[in-house]
This record gives sequence, C-alpha cells and structure tokens, in this order.
Amino acid sequence: MNGELREHARNNTEGQLGVAKANRPPCLVRTGEEKPRRGAVVVVVLHQACHVHLLLDIGLRVGSGAADAGAPPYILWLCAGLIPWFFMQDMLGAGIDVMHRYPYLVNKIKFPLSGISTIYTGATMLVQLMLMVALFIIYAACGMQFDVYLLQVPILLLLMFVFWDIVSIMFSQLSAISKDVKNLMNAMSTPFFWLSGVIFDVKSVPVDWIQTILYFNPITFFVTSFRGAFYDKVWFWEDPTLCAGFALVFVVTLVLALFVYKKFNEEVADVL
Repeated sequence: MNGELREHARNNTEGQLGVAKANRPPCLVRTGEEKPRRGAVVVVVLHQACHVHLLLDIGLRVGSGAADAGAPPYILWLCAGLIPWFFMQDMLGAGIDVMHRYPYLVNKIKFPLSGISTIYTGATMLVQLMLMVALFIIYAACGMQFDVYLLQVPILLLLMFVFWDIVSIMFSQLSAISKDVKNLMNAMSTPFFWLSGVIFDVKSVPVDWIQTILYFNPITFFVTSFRGAFYDKVWFWEDPTLCAGFALVFVVTLVLALFVYKKFNEEVADVL
C-alpha cells in the first residue's frame, strides 16, 4: 500500500513538472546557443589593452627620432593608422562570416540576414569607439591642439561603418555558401595590412601608377583620411583621386552586395 502511494505521488509530481516546463515562457527557455558570457566585459577590456600596449610598444621602439623637427610625434602618426585598421581587421575576419558565427539567428529565430551583419558591425564599432577615445588621449598627450580638422572624424567613422557593413552583408552570405570565400579573405588579411599604407605613407610611394592603384583600396582611404585628420591636418576630400577611388569601390561593392543578397538570401538558411 505504501509503495503504491509513493508511486502515485512520484507520477503526480513528474506530471506537474512537465506541465510547468511546457508552459514556461519562451524568453525563459535556455537554448544551447545561449551560453552565459559572464566574462565578456573583461575579455573586451583585455582585448583593447593588448591593442594599446601594441601601439605604445611599436611607437616607443621606432618612433624616437622618426619625425622631422617640429612635426608631431611619430607614435601619433602610427596610432592614427593602426586604430582604424583594428576595426577593418575584425571585419575582414569574423565580420565576413557572421552566418557561421551565429547560425541560430538564421535557422531558429529567422533574423534578417542583413540585420545580423549590421548588429555585428555595430558591436565592432563600439569597440572601435573605445579605441578612438584612446587615440584622442594620445593626441592630447602629444601636445596637439583640438582643431576643426577633427570634425571629419565622425564622418569617417560613419563612412567606415556603412562601407564595412555592406562588405559584411555580401561576404557573409558568400561564406555561408562556400567556406573557400572565408579562407580566401582570411589569407588576404596579411597582404592587406602590408600593402594598404597602414605602416607606411602611401603618398611617399615614388611610382605614380602604384600610388594610384593603392587609392582604390578602401583600407588605404580610411587610414590616410584618419591620418589627415589627426596628423597631417588636411581634409580628406582635398585629395580628389583618393575620394574618387573610394567612391568607385563603394558603388561597386554596394551593387554586388545587392545582387548577392537577392540571389542567395533564401539559400543561406538551407545551407546552414
């Protein structure tokens, strides 16, 4: 008799738990993809600390005596190019493969594909803004005066966000269809760093046609423009060749992104 009572109570309890679990609101259901990220803030801080340490180390090693007499310190010139590169490096890495990075947003939540890339670009831009604060601190520490040329910095940040968001939308879908696209772009990251004027002045290249080709590189556009705002004190639109090259690449990238999005938008979810 006692055994039958215990069995009845156990079955009744399991039934109540099953009903409670079934009636649980969707927002309280934990899926496998929703892993706790308790150390996310610490990771971001350490990530930025590594970037700042790299900038200071390189600047102090090669910066002494590199600038002309009366010119701003070399570390300012270096940081004005490297800090924008950190954002573009992230977009050329994880930014072109967000579909594989967050597949549950495509398969389960049915999130718009372009929105996934935009959210990732926005999150990366927030990190970039932290680094820009560090750049302004370095700018002030170098004894530089805040002037009107710095007003172009928000414009450049907006252009950088829009352009690389378009790049992410296009290449993320291509990477979802074929992993070779991701591998190719990852392999090109190092050549982009060395050939885009990140650590050298593009305008000092002695061969005119090579310099013109480099102006069609969007990385070169942003690196040169930020250096113009912080170091050279020029407006980025004062160089028509540089602006024309970027405008052409921007339009071509936008057209290709629209074509890829229209063609593969329905196929990405099936592939993932």
